[in-house]
Amino acid sequence: MPSDLSPTSRALRALEILRTRPGMTAGQLAERLGVTERAARRYVGILREAGIQVESSRGPHGGYRLRRGTKLPPIVFTQAEALGLVMAVLDGQPAATEADDPVGAALGKVVEALPENVGRQAAALREHAKAAPDRHSASPDPAITGALVAAVAASRRVLIEYRSEAGNAWKSEVDPWSVVVRHGRWYLLCHSHRADAIRTYRIDRVRTVGQTEHEFEPPHDLDPVAALEENLGTGWEFPTHVVFDAPLTEVQPWIRPPMGRLHPSAEGCVLLGSTSNPAMYAQEWLAAVPFGFRVRGGDELRAAVAAVATRFAAALVPADE
Repeated sequence: MPSDLSPTSRALRALEILRTRPGMTAGQLAERLGVTERAARRYVGILREAGIQVESSRGPHGGYRLRRGTKLPPIVFTQAEALGLVMAVLDGQPAATEADDPVGAALGKVVEALPENVGRQAAALREHAKAAPDRHSASPDPAITGALVAAVAASRRVLIEYRSEAGNAWKSEVDPWSVVVRHGRWYLLCHSHRADAIRTYRIDRVRTVGQTEHEFEPPHDLDPVAALEENLGTGWEFPTHVVFDAPLTEVQPWIRPPMGRLHPSAEGCVLLGSTSNPAMYAQEWLAAVPFGFRVRGGDELRAAVAAVATRFAAALVPADE
C-alpha cells in the first residue's frame, strides 16, 4: 500500500477489507494495510466515529466484522486506483474514449462520480489519451459473455451456436470450464460433447448461448490458462503438419500455442496442429519463423504457403526494371 495515504484513506481501505474479508483480526488487518496493530485499531476507531458499525469479538473465531445491515458509503478510489482503472479500460477497449461506446459511457459515469481532487486527472486521461486498436483483439458480446460466465459459475452445460473464421457454423452442447482472456481475446475453455474433446472457442464467434438442465463436474486440478495454451491449436477444420530443419529448442520460442504442438524428430522437429485460417497461419505465423521448413500437410496449408511464396517471388524483379 502507498505510504502517502491519509488516515482517512487508510480507514476507507480498512472498511473495504472488512467488507470483503469479515472476521479479520487486528494483526491481519494491520498486515493488509501495511501498518502496526495499534494503527489498525485506530482506523477501526475512525470508522466507528463516522457511524459505521464495526463489531469485534475475541477468541479463535473472533475479529472485526461489519454489523449486518450496515449501510456502506459509496465506493471510494484513490487517485492511483482511478488512473489505473482508466488506463486498464483504454488498454483493453480503445473505443472507450468515445461517449457512444457502451464501455466508454460506463467509464464516463465512474469518472463523473469521483471527487474533484481524484477525478480531475482521470477525466483528463480519458479525454486526451488515445489507444491504437489491436488488430488481433476482439470484443465479444457482453450478454453472451455474461451467460457463459454464469454457466461456468453454476457448472451447468450450455448449447452454443458457433461460427468459425472460415464461416462454418455448428451447434454443440459444451461443459463450460472457464472463460480466459488471452492477449486481448476472450476464450471459452470447455468440453465439447459434439467432439467429445477439450475445445477452446473464441467468445466473439459464439452467436447464441442456451441453458440446459444438465450439470457437470469440472476437473479438480484444472489450470484454465495452461489448459487453454495447450489446446489452442487443436480441433480446427484444417490439419497442419510442418517439419523444421532445426532443433526443437531453437524453434520452440517462435511457435505460438495456436499453431499446434512441437515434437522432436530425426530431421529437427515437427509441428502438428490444426487451423481455421490457413492463409493467416502461412503468411503471419510460419513466415515469421526464421528456420527452413517443409509443409507435409494438409492441403489447405500447402496451398496457402504456395500463394505466399508466389507473391514474394514476384516481388523479386530485376534491379534494372
